[in-house]
Amino acid sequence: MTRIIIACSFAVLLVASARWTGRAAQDDPHFTGHSDALDNKDLSASRRSFDSGARSAWHRHSKGEGLFVEEGRARVQRKGEPVKEFGAGQTDYTPPNVAHWHGATPDRRLVQVALSFGEIKWMDKVTDAEYYAK
Repeated sequence: MTRIIIACSFAVLLVASARWTGRAAQDDPHFTGHSDALDNKDLSASRRSFDSGARSAWHRHSKGEGLFVEEGRARVQRKGEPVKEFGAGQTDYTPPNVAHWHGATPDRRLVQVALSFGEIKWMDKVTDAEYYAK
């Protein structure tokens, strides 16, 4: 439960944060040393549920994507690699410009939190053969 709260808080803070105000870091009581808030124009956060067997199409993010499984079981595949499964409280990161898809396993529903960086390029739908591959 703690991981879920941390991941969701992280996502909300990143998306909700405003551009850096210009206030000197030493004037901010929440930080020690120099730290600037970065703008969030290339960042989006989403929370999505998938029924068992549901999945995204192949796609890539120009600056990468992080996934957090809140509930259920996820299935992820990067182009040229085997399908990977992981469960509640686990995370996965896909580097920039790597084609991939993700969704629920055939027998379990999935709730995921995704942090997407940069632009998304959507590609072909994932075939049943790709989805069910070992």
